[in-house]
Amino acid sequence: MGIWSTIKNLFRKGGAKLGMVKSLVKITDDERIEMPASEYKRIDRDFRYYRNDFDPVYRTIQGKKHKHKIHALNMTKTCARRIASIVFNEKCKISFNDDKLNSFIDDVLNKNDFYNQFETNLEKGVAAGGFAMRPYVDNDEIKISWIRANQFYPLRSNTNDIAECAIASKTIRVENDQMIYYTLLEFHQWDNDTYHITNELYRSDNVNEVGVQVPLNTIYDNLEEQVVINGLTAPLFAYFHTPGANNINLESPLGVGIVDNAKSVLDDINLINDMYYEEIKLGKRRIIVPAQMLRYDEQHRPYFDTEDATYEGFDIDDPSSMKITDNTVDIRTEQFNDAMDTAIKKLEIQLGLSTGTFSKADGGIQTATQVVSNNSMTYQTRSSYLTMVEKAIKQLMIAIIQLAETPEFFSDGKARIDFDLSKDLDIDVYFDDGVFVNKDQQLDEDLKVFMAKAMPVQEFLKRNYGLSDDEVKQWMAEMPQNNPKPSEDEMNFGDA
Repeated sequence: MGIWSTIKNLFRKGGAKLGMVKSLVKITDDERIEMPASEYKRIDRDFRYYRNDFDPVYRTIQGKKHKHKIHALNMTKTCARRIASIVFNEKCKISFNDDKLNSFIDDVLNKNDFYNQFETNLEKGVAAGGFAMRPYVDNDEIKISWIRANQFYPLRSNTNDIAECAIASKTIRVENDQMIYYTLLEFHQWDNDTYHITNELYRSDNVNEVGVQVPLNTIYDNLEEQVVINGLTAPLFAYFHTPGANNINLESPLGVGIVDNAKSVLDDINLINDMYYEEIKLGKRRIIVPAQMLRYDEQHRPYFDTEDATYEGFDIDDPSSMKITDNTVDIRTEQFNDAMDTAIKKLEIQLGLSTGTFSKADGGIQTATQVVSNNSMTYQTRSSYLTMVEKAIKQLMIAIIQLAETPEFFSDGKARIDFDLSKDLDIDVYFDDGVFVNKDQQLDEDLKVFMAKAMPVQEFLKRNYGLSDDEVKQWMAEMPQNNPKPSEDEMNFGDA
């Protein structure tokens, strides 16, 4: 960084103090952002639990304060990972009622490793209450940016949908042997039917402050200050909201994470785990021996190694009473296990998971059929999550299509697809229910219903093979000649 750049930054700091240059301490200080700072303090706390990052506590022992690092059990990460894995996996399939659109979207999703990335970001979204996705064009290819809950700031919204937002991304650089923090704010706003994307860059030498506004070309070469787009019908981002109301801030459109309503139980689990760790430390084997036995003996008489913490020396006056005493304290393993199991069962109830998901299952080892039937609570919770996941995925698909239809985003000035979103767009999101549904039993039962002419062949193929309407038609067209196709009546039997 040159001298001239340093002088300009000093002028900007002075201008910020005089109100001539825009500066922000927190992102929520921007007047366009209507969210209270408390929502993001809550989200930051959620992520601390997710990282298993807790401040040390101080305990008073014999009149002196001692720092103690809590041995926490990271149930936040475990629960978020479990919920994300049962809600979404790579077997999910997204399809459309248009073959060209199918091919284009499949290519975009595969290049972005969408299915694996979605499950990973869903896990973080479950922990913190939500996350966002934003498609963008890079080297004439559509990429997907994943936005954490603490990077997403609604501007104009209701409790159902978010129409405008600000997206924050941070960059750290070393300038003149000092850490400098840059924050890029990307505002997505509507002006009637015109869509505006505005970029603002802020610089700070304090990690806890956003800083003063600086030109975009300070660190970005080809980023425009504003992009205006006409003809859009939906925003160029999608937000996933965890199911259920935000009971922390009733007016907030942001979701709540698993920590927000289960914090006390998670704290109980950490306390029990920490106490058990201390119990193990206190319960280590201790053997009391006369102190004389711990001293080196030139005549090579038997003595105990002074480096071995198992042995504790004890001074005695009467050598005749010298004896070795095992003073080990029993560890209350059963009591701690029962306490932990009770706390984890409370956590399962808080999160809407079936008993036995993490706790000891009642009744011992269960068969696969029993697991399916006993997972009813988890299945209901999963269904609620799937509703929100499907909504977010459909919003993302529309955003990708709108982006691909806009020629200004591509170097050759040509749109990548030509699709009229004003006509009916059928987006089908298929989720695999293998954890909860016995596939063999479903296939057998559906086959009986089909043979009884109570289910059309299209529905049979879609239910058991996850095919879209177009894929069903393709299967039907490619049937071998020696295996005659069902008649029109058979195919449509049972249709409403």
